[in-house]
Amino acid sequence: MVRTLMLQGTGSDVGKTVLVAGLCRVARNRGLKVVPFKPQNMSNNAAVADDGGEIGRGQWLQALAAGIASSVHMNPVLLKPESEIGSQVIVHGRLYCYTKGQSYQKLKQKLLKMVMHSYRQLQQEADLILAEGAGSPAEINLRSGDIANMGFATAAGIPVLLIGDIDRGGVIASIVGTHTILAKEDRRLIAGYLINKFCGDIALFKDGFAAIHAFTGWRSFGVVPWLWHAAILPAEDSLMLNHYHFTACRNIKIAVPLTPRIANFDDFDSLGSEEDVELLFIKRGQPIPPVDLVLLAGSKSTIADMRDFHDYGWSEDIHRHVRRGGMVVGLCGGFQMLGKTIRDPWSGEGEQKEIAGLGLLNIETVMQKTKMVRNAAGYIPIFNETVSGYEIHLGLTDGPDCAQAPVILEGRPDGASSPDGRIWGTYLHGIFSSGGFRRKFLQMLGGDSDGKTHNEKIDKALDNIAETLERTIDIDAIFALAQ
Repeated sequence: MVRTLMLQGTGSDVGKTVLVAGLCRVARNRGLKVVPFKPQNMSNNAAVADDGGEIGRGQWLQALAAGIASSVHMNPVLLKPESEIGSQVIVHGRLYCYTKGQSYQKLKQKLLKMVMHSYRQLQQEADLILAEGAGSPAEINLRSGDIANMGFATAAGIPVLLIGDIDRGGVIASIVGTHTILAKEDRRLIAGYLINKFCGDIALFKDGFAAIHAFTGWRSFGVVPWLWHAAILPAEDSLMLNHYHFTACRNIKIAVPLTPRIANFDDFDSLGSEEDVELLFIKRGQPIPPVDLVLLAGSKSTIADMRDFHDYGWSEDIHRHVRRGGMVVGLCGGFQMLGKTIRDPWSGEGEQKEIAGLGLLNIETVMQKTKMVRNAAGYIPIFNETVSGYEIHLGLTDGPDCAQAPVILEGRPDGASSPDGRIWGTYLHGIFSSGGFRRKFLQMLGGDSDGKTHNEKIDKALDNIAETLERTIDIDAIFALAQ
């Protein structure tokens, strides 16, 4: 039997994804064939797995940490929110259906069978599976039919390690509270806990350990310090962009409007890690200030986000930026927004079927029923550089400005550009992760780069995180929990 351990959290954003990734790197370093698994994920920051299809960016990261190819079975169910109550449901990497909250609850029993199928597939190729929960098992209102936390742990018969986040405060209450409200059969699955994101003197938490043990009887497996190297890793939740600040500016300012349905926002991570770059995340109600570049991100619902651009006044801000001689780049949904119109005749993204774009490129986009999902490599003639990344989009874009395509993707033109080259867009996500292109692009804007691929930096960060975990928590005891 393949050994499995599941990490669940007292809440969202307690660090489960990073800890699973770090433990995957530790296991790989110890010579184990380790495989990550997340039964159900909710994120618009998706990746294209090596075997084709969409998975959460977190599971792509964990596969990289484990040193193995990523697979759709590592994240069999991915929810991609399109509105406050509705989501795309991606199953085994492909669009399965569109659903809303109540309807999704009715799907769960069927989806559990698909989750268990993927889990059994992974069991055939691993020494150890490290599973990640979603949200928290303390959300007992969702326990019936659950596939993300205790529902899966029960079906698989595996132990759980609970993660508490001390940085947000109330970690004792969150751990004890989780113990208190869980059903007895779920409570028995929890073998112990980790305290995450600790800064300061651990000796000061001595009474905290005693209090948690007195209330729960659970064992502590250690305290994880604040993992500074995790800042470079891709995040799953766009809420991180509201309070994360990259390196202070030296030469280049880049504005990124934060739309409500922003997707694949790790496209900016490689730029934000550069010392010469300051990323300015522009929130609703804030004007776009004078900058060197406005970068338009992908979107889970391009028409709805385009409507918000008009409503927030960002459309006027961008036109003002262009009149000043500024550059605008759009990626995927952001590329579609640069055109004259966006049409959705099938109502795949919502009720509105058409909207005017920014009109900065002479192109038009029509949404299709079939989604393009693939990894891809290309060439940028103007910079004489190769790039690689992935495509996830529903639209087809055409028009006169496509004749000046900035990227040659798998031997075909991709994207469009204005005649002067100051405005361009592409469907290729991850384009700035390629070190050679990123360096020449930043030099054009008056800065510089170390020229490293972003994955090299991520890989180094994973090594540092694994080293910290080996030093600060009881890895042997944690791996011994796996059953």
